Amino acid sequence: MSDQSSSGPQRRTFLMVLPLLAFIALALLFWFRLGSGDPSRIPSALIGRPAPQTALPQLEGLQADNAQVPGLDPAVFKGKVSLVNVWASWCVPCHDEAPLLTELAKDKRFQLIGINYKDAADNARRFLGRYGNPFGRVGVDANGRASIEWGVYGVPETFIVGREGTIVYKLVGPITPDNLRTVLLPQMEKALK
Repeated sequence: MSDQSSSGPQRRTFLMVLPLLAFIALALLFWFRLGSGDPSRIPSALIGRPAPQTALPQLEGLQADNAQVPGLDPAVFKGKVSLVNVWASWCVPCHDEAPLLTELAKDKRFQLIGINYKDAADNARRFLGRYGNPFGRVGVDANGRASIEWGVYGVPETFIVGREGTIVYKLVGPITPDNLRTVLLPQMEKALK
């Protein structure tokens, strides 16, 4: 009879510990699944489709060569390879990638276009004044609607648009020296051929 009475407390202890073990197992599963994903590998449904035909107004007061920098006209995608960068002054990774965009702007084989996402005009101009304006065109997406059409998950994101006006590549997250060298530049070379 003593065997039955001793198994009762052990069983209760096991039943009390079981939810804790289940919680730990789920936490570990989520930790490894969420931590192992590379957000830059999120597939885009827009690859191979025409770039959105949404015109965006210019960033008022943004000057280059004593002229207003134009906004985004979808007609500019035809006939030239374009690198489209969605950015904002309040975006911390955008500050990190800004010098790399300035370097990319030196390559005249393609056009560099900016979409300023949900930003105050003064802040956006100050941001470009601080780092230099790499963009030949800057469209203002004040309400975020155009970025939804581009399939943007969050800023920064960069798209390569081919000569036919179709999206050929999408980089989620900031441009870094590593992904510039290993991913973005090879994708640009493919689009330029």
